[in-house]
Amino acid sequence: METSINVNQELKVARKKAAKPMLWISLISMTMMFAGLVSAYVISSNREDWVTFQLPNALVTSTVLIVISSITVHAALYFAKKENKNIASLLLLLTLGLGIGFVVSQFQGFDELRQSGLFFTGPKSLISSSMMMVIVFAHLLHIFVAVVVLIVMLIKQLLGKYDDGNTLGLELGTIFWHFLDLLWIALFLFFYFNT
Repeated sequence: METSINVNQELKVARKKAAKPMLWISLISMTMMFAGLVSAYVISSNREDWVTFQLPNALVTSTVLIVISSITVHAALYFAKKENKNIASLLLLLTLGLGIGFVVSQFQGFDELRQSGLFFTGPKSLISSSMMMVIVFAHLLHIFVAVVVLIVMLIKQLLGKYDDGNTLGLELGTIFWHFLDLLWIALFLFFYFNT
């Protein structure tokens, strides 16, 4: 009986040790995927039918929202480590709201593009706007995953799962959110200077 308890404890320790390296490997592979998409955008921009356009204002709003959300999720982790459950929970809830606001403003950006005559597909679509939408939508898919992660983090925080210094789940979620924030800033700046 004692042997099985020791094995379970060793497995938990091994999983905790592997969690961050596995996350970093995932983040590197995501970076490579987006580097490939951006490279395709750059190569395609040399086409004769390439048309430049102005970025939607909603993308500026979404950028501000995700930067603020990165601050709030980091503060939530800080207060969780200090075992201030109420403030950490409130900050996670605020981060979740900002993340949802980011998603909404991204879709408003798509709508702004459509209203200005830029479509993803169809006879009126342009390669430039289509490629930008593909990259933005790929980022949005990752944000959807991150919003689910935020919901799980918030529920676990409310249930007291991050008490007694057991904040690994919060740390992993925070790293993932920061990564998506930095990735979006890089993509936004790329589009700002290249559309």
